Amino acid sequence: MGKGNWHFLTVWIILAQIVATLSSNPTAVYDNTTVTATPVSTTSGEWITDYTGIVSKFSLRTAEEPDEDLCYLVPGEPDTIKECEFNPETQTFVVIHGWTVTGMFESWVPKLVTALYKQEPRANVIVVDWLTRANQHYPTSAAYTKLVGMDVAKFVNWIQNELQLPWDRVHLLGYSLGAHVAGVAGDLTKQQISRITGLDPAGPTFEHADNENILSPGDAQFVDVLHTNTRGSPDRSIGIQRPVGHIDIYPNGGTFQPGCDIQNTLLGIASAGIRGLQNMDQLVKCSHERSIHLFIDSLVNAEQQSTAYRCSSQNAFNKGLCLSCRKNRCNKLGYNVKKVRAPRSTKMYLKTRGMMPYKVFHYQVKVHFFSEKKLSFTEQPLMISLFGTHGEKQDIPFQIWSDWWGSSKFHIRKLRVKSGETQSKVIFSAKDGEFAFLIRGGDEAVFVKSREDTLSRKERLMHRLKMQGSLFGQNDA
Repeated sequence: MGKGNWHFLTVWIILAQIVATLSSNPTAVYDNTTVTATPVSTTSGEWITDYTGIVSKFSLRTAEEPDEDLCYLVPGEPDTIKECEFNPETQTFVVIHGWTVTGMFESWVPKLVTALYKQEPRANVIVVDWLTRANQHYPTSAAYTKLVGMDVAKFVNWIQNELQLPWDRVHLLGYSLGAHVAGVAGDLTKQQISRITGLDPAGPTFEHADNENILSPGDAQFVDVLHTNTRGSPDRSIGIQRPVGHIDIYPNGGTFQPGCDIQNTLLGIASAGIRGLQNMDQLVKCSHERSIHLFIDSLVNAEQQSTAYRCSSQNAFNKGLCLSCRKNRCNKLGYNVKKVRAPRSTKMYLKTRGMMPYKVFHYQVKVHFFSEKKLSFTEQPLMISLFGTHGEKQDIPFQIWSDWWGSSKFHIRKLRVKSGETQSKVIFSAKDGEFAFLIRGGDEAVFVKSREDTLSRKERLMHRLKMQGSLFGQNDA
């Protein structure tokens, strides 16, 4: 067998291990019988200043060399703060990786470091290295999150105490298992840190765990979470399904991300040549890791911020029922999220593209239609193209909830289009005549901006009064 074939064999064995582990029946999340180390009791306050048992390492990375660990901050050794040139006057980010098959940092780590420095050039970006514990059988690594969280809590308390670092300048970012590490750390610090961002927190063994063992809203002043890979039954999806923050955002429903199908993933791997073999695991974790790249996108494409909308479910969102920004019903995704704390977790949804920049525009379309027959409501496909002064968008797929294809003669009087991003509304009327006719497989219907759209509020009211007795407004879809 040739050398190249051995590479492929090794890769597919690794992938098989990943799938088998995530599909197996996991053990209890914090069953210490699977962990060689013995957890330290947190019932007294002495443990927080005992640095002898810390296994995790804390590297202060630089903007110039974001992929290199050139200087480590060591709890209990104040000289390392000066040696690493830690800046106490600015923001501090603590990046925590997740489970790893290779035992090495993944390629997203330097990308996130670089993006954070682009947003905050004078910041401190610290990468937590818990690779030795993360490179275990998944249930074992999951159980280690408690111990790693204690390490991070000790580190944060130590450096805060040494420099009197303001707690509102500390931001933890955790991916997968690292999100739960951040949650445990936030729960154990002497005071609440400012913010924790959970990037698709791990699901297996955590879906039904207690709040003290997972990321939860009480772990920081503000907790925002991105869910990007929640496909499957609870506790068997790679990402956790339930909301665990103050704001939980589910891009594309949180189940599967555009561009992560096998064909697109293999094309991306092939385009990278030999180096692409290192990314074969993207076949499994593309949607999972998309949470990181969405956050990076919010840092490097600040002029194209993605907007998410509060909604009860993905199904309701797909029907266009949730594009309001009133009373904090919409928010930015990622770094510039508005820190809104509600008594209960707020679930938000949005659509994205399959590549960076991920932002798309969301439109709500209401169709005012007439038929000779009584209409019932079922899903029907419709393609709409929008043409404006700043560009055009053709063949946008919509689902109309009406059984209007059953009618041989169908009339549309007007369309009402609302933009989620701008919150503006535009009324379109038939270009030729009072009504447009639409037949399955027939010619397209053309609508133009209506004169009614420019009427005053009083004039609109009078117009509606004139329309009483017709079907106007009685069948909106």
